[in-house]
Amino acid sequence: MPFCLRRCGYCDFNTYTAPDLGAGASRANYARMAAREMELVHDWQCAHGIAEPAASTVFFGGGTPTVLSPDDLVFLVERIRTLWGIAPGAEITTEANPDTVDETAIDRLAAGGFTRISFGMQSAVPHVLRTLDRTHTPAHVTRGVRAAQAAGLDASVDLIYGAPGESLDDWRTSVRSALDLGVRHLSAYALTVEPTTAMGRRIAAGTLPKPDDDDEAAKYEIVDAMAQAAGLEWYEISNWAAPGHESRHNLGYWRNVDWAGIGPGAHSHYRLPAGSEGGGAHAVRAWDTLHPRRWGQQINEGQVPFADHESIDPQADLEETIMLGLRLREGLDVQVVQARTGTDLTPVVQELADDGLVTCTRGRIIPTLRGRLLNDTVTQRVFSAVLH
Repeated sequence: MPFCLRRCGYCDFNTYTAPDLGAGASRANYARMAAREMELVHDWQCAHGIAEPAASTVFFGGGTPTVLSPDDLVFLVERIRTLWGIAPGAEITTEANPDTVDETAIDRLAAGGFTRISFGMQSAVPHVLRTLDRTHTPAHVTRGVRAAQAAGLDASVDLIYGAPGESLDDWRTSVRSALDLGVRHLSAYALTVEPTTAMGRRIAAGTLPKPDDDDEAAKYEIVDAMAQAAGLEWYEISNWAAPGHESRHNLGYWRNVDWAGIGPGAHSHYRLPAGSEGGGAHAVRAWDTLHPRRWGQQINEGQVPFADHESIDPQADLEETIMLGLRLREGLDVQVVQARTGTDLTPVVQELADDGLVTCTRGRIIPTLRGRLLNDTVTQRVFSAVLH
């Protein structure tokens, strides 16, 4: 969903604030255009011998999906059900800015099949929210989460740490406020400053201090300790959940399953069967055209709106398997890597364990807290051992 009411100063996502971007790509018409893309993608899958099972998860991200009406979002769920099917017990999530939904909208989403809502809380401290250019208040978050819980939806909140001017006590306040809502899923991301954003330009000009690595590491340790004390366990480096409330959709990405991406800039991942496009079985990643106007033009011309694609060769697939596996609490399967590379991982695993970066349990390499903080180092050392 590429639309936002306002662009936050730190955001470099493919989002737009204009209500109409041309070629049918408007807020009012977006659900119809996205549904048409689904039809084109489904036809493309059939033509390439891709027989996908019923969808086990659906995720509406953005942008701000909830600037569209709840009826539009429910309509798109129904189109997915018609084209691909939706598996019994599927997880169906939308992201939401806390000031774009109310009790009526949330009740409609719940009645329309949604099971989960992820609120962009970011902070509970007003001056930090101002620095991040967020328009909601902490009261909006409380109201939204309470409405979601009352409607029977699983509620999650996202936090950002490391904003300029955010103290350790500010961060503790935000984490405590999130946990006090009784949510069963929490995401916490270190602020990444992109030079082309409004915040990036202010930092480059010296009017805002840039984030500090040591400060962000301390804040990560704080959220990890507080989440675990509240009964939420880390299951991916930036995510904590009560058992059974992990984001199944995001776990699918980290486990490298197939998914269909719909909308401007969306990415898709497919395993093409042998003989497709004249080759053996292989994985492909494709991505949609970024700008909604051109995306809309391609759809109007009856084309799947791919901008480009890449084949994922065996080495790239192995690298992604290692990188993604080392982000997860379930860990990286040693036997899978050894079978694919013929490399004995025992020496590197022992070295990483001696350095306090990993444990190896039931044949899986699992990062410790220190290993999560230094995850790039862990990943690179495993790469070096297997990718000669």
